[in-house]
Amino acid sequence: HGGELVQMSGNVTSPNCGVEMRLNATAMKFDVYYGKAIHYTLMVTAASFMQVLLLVLQIEYTTTRNSANKVSLITIGQQAIMDSYLCLVHLTTGMVVEALFNAFATAAFFEFMIFSIFEMRYLLIIWKARRPQGFQEGWDNMRRELSMLYSRFYGCLLAGIVVIYQMQKYPAVLLFIAFSFWIPQIYHSARYDHRRPLLKRYIFGMSATRLLIPLYALACPQNFFHSEPSYTLAIALVSWVSIQVLVLLLQHYRGPRCFVPSHFLPPRYDYYRRVPSLPAAQEQDCAICMMPVGGAVD
Repeated sequence: HGGELVQMSGNVTSPNCGVEMRLNATAMKFDVYYGKAIHYTLMVTAASFMQVLLLVLQIEYTTTRNSANKVSLITIGQQAIMDSYLCLVHLTTGMVVEALFNAFATAAFFEFMIFSIFEMRYLLIIWKARRPQGFQEGWDNMRRELSMLYSRFYGCLLAGIVVIYQMQKYPAVLLFIAFSFWIPQIYHSARYDHRRPLLKRYIFGMSATRLLIPLYALACPQNFFHSEPSYTLAIALVSWVSIQVLVLLLQHYRGPRCFVPSHFLPPRYDYYRRVPSLPAAQEQDCAICMMPVGGAVD
């Protein structure tokens, strides 16, 4: 298996005693196995570092209340939960395999830093943009808002563990659910008609870096997980994420409701409609400039 397993077989036969014994043994080259594991952790660490840079750029892009309100809370929260699970898995693996503790602890540290510092901060920015009064009415209300945010996040985190345990026989379904993190943003933008909530580099970068680990397990025949490649599932997962990215790009260039039929959309107020001409006795004044409207000249 990738040069890390050595198999031996032999027969021991004694015609005089009427004894025949067969021997099959398998040995593992731990130096090769550990090398693959270290390469994996280097890949995860590099991807985590890229995600930190992308998150910083995205947070700077949505510093105002109006721009932060455009971002889906569920999209960022789902990514934070995924990073927390990865942190837990990598840390547990490092504790079980003592020789690989430093490598996996480094990867777990970067994952912990992503979800506990940057993504939780971003969730707080979005929550504050949607509920500004709760942060302006004293410390008690602010603590209440913070406790509400953190309780929901960690409640979803624990609920996700239960769901994973109950659906452990259906890993493909769990994988597609986990990598549907752009769906809430697509729905949020279409519902509230929010334009360009995310940077294009953030969309492409996050999609690519988060696909590295499942593609390593599904498409690399010599991965250190010892899992059999499933190229069909890998192609389906990449296609599913690519469809979500394509829809986000369509919303970015064509408008957030470009794929919704017009008869399903609510009527929009026309701020540039012409004011009908009225008799002089029925002329009205503009509520903004206090000038008469409805005459011969609009």
